[in-house]
Amino acid sequence: MLEAVAFDLDDTLLRDDRTISPLTINTLRRAADQGIRILPASGRSAASMAGYVDQIGCASAYVACNGAEIMGADHITLHQSFLPVALSHRVARFAENHQVYAQCYAGDHFFYSRQGKEAEAYALSSSLKGTYVGDLTAFINSPTPKMLLQADPEVIRGLREEAEALFGQEAQVTISKPYFLEINPQGTSKGTALAWLADHLGFSLEGTMAFGDSYNDLSMLTMAGCGVAMGNAAPEIQSQVKHVCLSNQEDGVARYLADHLSP
Repeated sequence: MLEAVAFDLDDTLLRDDRTISPLTINTLRRAADQGIRILPASGRSAASMAGYVDQIGCASAYVACNGAEIMGADHITLHQSFLPVALSHRVARFAENHQVYAQCYAGDHFFYSRQGKEAEAYALSSSLKGTYVGDLTAFINSPTPKMLLQADPEVIRGLREEAEALFGQEAQVTISKPYFLEINPQGTSKGTALAWLADHLGFSLEGTMAFGDSYNDLSMLTMAGCGVAMGNAAPEIQSQVKHVCLSNQEDGVARYLADHLSP
């Protein structure tokens, strides 16, 4: 019996124009009416996810910042983890040494180190307010749930290996979009957040279906009893799960889920 459905937003539930189709909303609400828990799970911050959660209108809870924030449907924090200030300083210096853009988060704001197209694009896609602070190391004086670095995909792949070696014992290092390297508190992931919610809300992981397209989704896809990669996911993501659905542009989540709902 299907008890819960967890899904990424960007490139998974959302179409390429960052909208949710009426078919997808109706299918999720139909699932919720059948008692199935609806669980959005994104690398986005809680503030960036809130509008989509409200649009869906039937979420039981949601996972933000790759598991560092777990929120109730009423947007009240259920559980939260932070990067220590000293570690955030090291990540900021790492970005500066490699001359790449970096940012940290607080509430509905992100704070960034370099002016240019990266911050403009991120503000547009996330609906968060960005503030240029220049020296990010000097700016950070309180814990943050996530740090994000932006660069060309080939640069990010190289930075991931180096970041794993430097920070892998103290933090979670992952890639969401090909040009985003994300650093989260140790022990946090979409998978651990899903397990936490299963215990908190009283559903089984075996009865959970999860959808995703990228590396930061793998922990969730493998934690759930039924992990489903999007048709637009990279081959290395698809190869690590048993099921593949249509792409985000084809409403793959809704169409796959509909086949598992009662008439």
